[in-house]
Amino acid sequence: MRILVHSGFFTKEKISGTTEQEEGYMLTPASRLLLKDESLSVRPFLLAMLDPILTKPWHNVSEWFQNDDPTPFDTAHGRTFWDYAGHEPRLNDFFNEGMASDARLVTSVVVKDCKGVFEGLNSLVDVGGGTGTVAKALADAFPNLDCTVLDLPHVVADLQGSGNLKFVGGDMFQAIPSTDAVLLKWILHDWNDEESVKILKRCKEAIPSKGGKVIIIDMKVENNEKGDDESIETQLFFDMLMMILFTGRERTEKEWAKLFIDAGFSDYKITPILGLRSLIEVYP
Repeated sequence: MRILVHSGFFTKEKISGTTEQEEGYMLTPASRLLLKDESLSVRPFLLAMLDPILTKPWHNVSEWFQNDDPTPFDTAHGRTFWDYAGHEPRLNDFFNEGMASDARLVTSVVVKDCKGVFEGLNSLVDVGGGTGTVAKALADAFPNLDCTVLDLPHVVADLQGSGNLKFVGGDMFQAIPSTDAVLLKWILHDWNDEESVKILKRCKEAIPSKGGKVIIIDMKVENNEKGDDESIETQLFFDMLMMILFTGRERTEKEWAKLFIDAGFSDYKITPILGLRSLIEVYP
């Protein structure tokens, strides 16, 4: 319990009404997010990250350094994360469930504090939108916004749209449906620079040259002299997670800007949300 108190998951407090001033443990805002019945619970995300399928690659880093595999995940499982998820329903299910729990938390902030980002848009494609948690929230919050979720066919196969929400199976590296705006939530950090530029180029092809934009929700890693140490440490641990599971990484503003330039975009705007992550608007 001492380490959990030190980490901020519990507080130690005096219990009122007791003669001997007994001490007890109380939940903090951080630990409440792990409660099963909490409306914005990220419990599925934590359980996904602790699943043996995702923890095993951490034990293969030494071997990975000595071979030509793209990631430690490949070394541990003999194939890429995306190939594994396409053939293993359990991984596909708990990963999408984890991403959905994170999406609920992020979207609650975006809809409340970033409404202006969606003003003037008639359509939006959520690329890699999984089971549609973000798109559903946006479709409900903005009834005049036509929302489309684009994801791999096995992800959206059994999902049904309604009203101003629909699901489309496809490959973001090949083509993205025409739209006013493309949303990329926690997508580009999964891919290396060359792959990310390809995705961004497909996004640019999908949006109008005037009035269109790409909306990215991802981390902007702070320089070491900025921000608080705990936030920077968490961002760097996420950077390692990308190295273990995927070919991607977390990026500084300078690294983001280079991606946008290489993909042919002219400008961008970064708005910090939820501390660790930022909302980035990228313009043709």
